[in-house]
Amino acid sequence: MATRNVPMLSLEAARVAADAAEQKAKQMGMDFNIALVDATLHLLHFVRMPNAKLTSVQIAIDKAFTAAGHRAPTSTYQGKNFLPGGPAYGIHNSNGGRFMLIGGGIPIVVDGHTVGAIGVSTGTPAQDTECATAGIEAVEAFVKRKSGSKL
Repeated sequence: MATRNVPMLSLEAARVAADAAEQKAKQMGMDFNIALVDATLHLLHFVRMPNAKLTSVQIAIDKAFTAAGHRAPTSTYQGKNFLPGGPAYGIHNSNGGRFMLIGGGIPIVVDGHTVGAIGVSTGTPAQDTECATAGIEAVEAFVKRKSGSKL
């Protein structure tokens, strides 16, 4: 077969994730940058809350890029393997320096397929992850409400 179909996060589902992450941010009393990419790693939706750090815009996008591309949370890339002398040290320089080692990027998985990812930045890695998790949970609930898992 010369082609294949790739399940992809829809703009509607990306907005659901962003809205939930933004609501979580408000509950936390913080403003974040919230990025959603699709399965091709391209930016699908972005929210910059008013007081989110301007220097975190690209970080949020790159967290989503990394999570979708490697099909793993960015928090996976912590520990001695990624420190100087570790076997994976330097991976952060890959993909034009876009590979993120900081928590806050989480893949969105539907029916075993990574359809995209969310990346959140401005707080600590734990705060970013908490906010991103709210987006993931909202997409999971959205998928359950829709017939089947079509996004």
